[in-house]
Amino acid sequence: MNRVSMRSAVPLLLIAVLSLGSSVIWQHFSAKDIARAQQQLKAQTWLSVLAKQTYDNQPLQTPVALDNPTLAHSQLLAGYRATLAGQPSAVVLHSQLQGYGGALELLIAIDPQGRLLGTKVLRQQETPGLGAKLVEPGNAWLHGLIGASRENTADTAWALKRDNGQFDQLAGATVTSRAVIHAVHDALRYFDEHRQRLLEGASND
Repeated sequence: MNRVSMRSAVPLLLIAVLSLGSSVIWQHFSAKDIARAQQQLKAQTWLSVLAKQTYDNQPLQTPVALDNPTLAHSQLLAGYRATLAGQPSAVVLHSQLQGYGGALELLIAIDPQGRLLGTKVLRQQETPGLGAKLVEPGNAWLHGLIGASRENTADTAWALKRDNGQFDQLAGATVTSRAVIHAVHDALRYFDEHRQRLLEGASND
């Protein structure tokens, strides 16, 4: 290569190096921003099952160990502890169960007294217009479960009315309704049986 060609190639090489460096730096910083945005979105979605005034920690950063997470009708995938002024205020259990259309994932929030604070559907494959109504904001059927506990509802009553229980079903979605009722009952029973560990025991963080 003659001198003229080398002089022409050097600027091009520098431009290429600078472009590559800029791209790497941009990807590095944008990856952090993307990860942060994803974490914020997850927190916003998952913690909507709790009233904001009921906790002042970062519950998703306070996972709790789950012993024997395979339950009668569902599987617990994770658990998180919410606290307020240093005291446990709720436990959120991530539950997976079999719905009508496939796997269905719920978040189930329970207060220290074992009462249901709220339930949210994370993932579902239910029939549109029927079982899929569970994901509609402010779903009245799910909202109607709030406040239920094993103390105010006997274990034998945790079933649909058509199964001799005390709960109505989501219209046109018997299988989905039955699965959700059983999963919530599973979670409440698990909480009662592991209350101290969930509220005060060692965490995985």
